[in-house]
Amino acid sequence: MYRNIIVVLFVSLSLILSSRDLGLATDGLIHLKNVAGKLSFIQREGNATYVRDRELASEVPTETKFELFDPRNTLRTAIFTYTWDFGNREVLEGSEPYVHYNYSSSGNYTLWLRVGAQVSKTSIPLTGVYTMDVTVLDPIRNIELKGSLSFQVSRNNSLAIHVDGSPPMWVCWRFLQNCVSATPTGCHLTMLYNNTLRLNHTFTALGVHCLDISARNGISKLQTSHSIFVRRDPSNNLLFILPCAGIILAILTFITVIACHPQKGNNSKQQMSGYSNATYSSIKMELQPHQDIPDISSDLYVSRAEKGEVQPLLLQHGTRSVAYSY
Repeated sequence: MYRNIIVVLFVSLSLILSSRDLGLATDGLIHLKNVAGKLSFIQREGNATYVRDRELASEVPTETKFELFDPRNTLRTAIFTYTWDFGNREVLEGSEPYVHYNYSSSGNYTLWLRVGAQVSKTSIPLTGVYTMDVTVLDPIRNIELKGSLSFQVSRNNSLAIHVDGSPPMWVCWRFLQNCVSATPTGCHLTMLYNNTLRLNHTFTALGVHCLDISARNGISKLQTSHSIFVRRDPSNNLLFILPCAGIILAILTFITVIACHPQKGNNSKQQMSGYSNATYSSIKMELQPHQDIPDISSDLYVSRAEKGEVQPLLLQHGTRSVAYSY
């Protein structure tokens, strides 16, 4: 008899506890008014994976995920629907808690997500609406030195550097002579609020220098180096060239004068010789009628065959003079 009473009490207590647990579960579904959770962003570029908070990179594939908060597994059998509004007039719907999408341009956007959970066919659907302000930035992909890569020594030179990315950006730069540094050196850190950095620098040595520069914003960073050639001031070269040119010109002038002087002397001598010949001819013409000039046509040349010698025979005014040569 006592045994039967104990069994009845045990069964009654079990039923009471079971109904209490069922009531708690039913109360949990009834009092659950919305779906709890949070949003997360994952971006992948190449082999790198980045977990983002509210700042995203433009033109990078993005996985936006809704993480459900349900510690009691109350909604383990529910059917979910997700409506994604990315704030740029693009709306996507689906049954998965994630979506793949990327922003094509930088800017500020408000992301809207509406989550619906249907626990059963007869239950009231549960909903949840989430909003998040998202900042989309252009990643830094290029750092370019504008203008000439040749500068002058000992002069204040102006350099323009274009950084391809969304500001604000931290830029760190330094110059290295011969592109090497004997000791570790720091860099000049500058906050850039636009895409152009202007530097004024005076190079103190000739030759090749390197501009090491790095830039970063909220979602990316990049480091690069540019080679620069430093030359002399052209005005200093002119100060050296002009005196040399004057000396060379003076030497050429002197050589030209020396080379032309003998030619003038020869011409004078030729003119004097011409004048002398002309004077001699006139004198001869005047003296010819008054002088008795021997007739050279009467000169006779006799050869002696035995000695092989030639003897001139000169006849003058009827007098014979014979000259022998042996």
